[in-house]
Amino acid sequence: MPQPLVPLIATPNGSLAHPAYFLLVGIPGLGSKIHFWLAFPLCFMYAVATLGNLAIIVIIRVERRLHEPMYLFLAMLSTIDLVLSSVTMPKMASLFLTGLQEIEFNICLTQMFLIHALSAMESAVLLAMAFDRFVAICYPLRHASVLTGTTVAKIGLASLARGFVFFFPLPFLLKRLSYCQKHTVTHSFCLHQDIMKLSCTDTKVNVVYGLFIILSVMGVDSLFIGFSYILILRAVLELSTRGAALKAFNTCISHLCAVLVFYVPLIGLSVVHRLGGPTSLVHVVMANIYLLLPPVVNPIVYGAKTKEIRSRVIRMFSQDGR
Repeated sequence: MPQPLVPLIATPNGSLAHPAYFLLVGIPGLGSKIHFWLAFPLCFMYAVATLGNLAIIVIIRVERRLHEPMYLFLAMLSTIDLVLSSVTMPKMASLFLTGLQEIEFNICLTQMFLIHALSAMESAVLLAMAFDRFVAICYPLRHASVLTGTTVAKIGLASLARGFVFFFPLPFLLKRLSYCQKHTVTHSFCLHQDIMKLSCTDTKVNVVYGLFIILSVMGVDSLFIGFSYILILRAVLELSTRGAALKAFNTCISHLCAVLVFYVPLIGLSVVHRLGGPTSLVHVVMANIYLLLPPVVNPIVYGAKTKEIRSRVIRMFSQDGR
């Protein structure tokens, strides 16, 4: 199939060529009719993600007894998921419904930055939640003194700053490239690896920096989360009774689900991209799972497994039913 012609815009110095817009494919191999029908479950997922994460944020904000580190970190996670789903799902649904593939060059770079930066922030919050569970289970008497309100706020600001600082160079690294012929982004949204492959100039700096940040941000976070759970598991196994051990470990189930939903697709996506070759259906499916699943699954899991949030939701619906 021939590549559609996309207008090129020269940079002020005339040395680079940037497309006026990129073309989003959606899911390769699927026709417009299938894309159209896929838009409806996608809209449903967006509604679930928006309502679920908003409910968690409001409940934690209203309930004073939930102003504890575990729930404050959960509110941060829900806020990130809410923004991340709003950055990706509406444009994706519009693509599926209308078939309009164009996304303006700078808007694509902005979406790409937000996706990667928010993912880094989510990774940092998941690490903070693992640290909270580690202190709560291994050093319960010191939990209140270690994770004070000020400390939680500082961790939140550090997560925000790290995501911004590490990924802020990405749009500028992509702008230093020239795009001569291919302008079709083989996803439903803009990712650094995907845009980088469209360049007809040397991308060595992008490859090295992309590998550096994925290892130093998500890689380091995942290692520390794994190490935290090794220590937690050891402490749980040392508890005197089986009931106490199950009760302690049960407080980690929701967080473990969030970690698996976030990191398993991320690691798989990073591996298949690093193996090289053209972007395939496997790349696209894994990218969709990585970006679309956590904002939908996290509020459901935490709502079902967290007694305080579940009871508050039940009270809200029972009051509406009267």
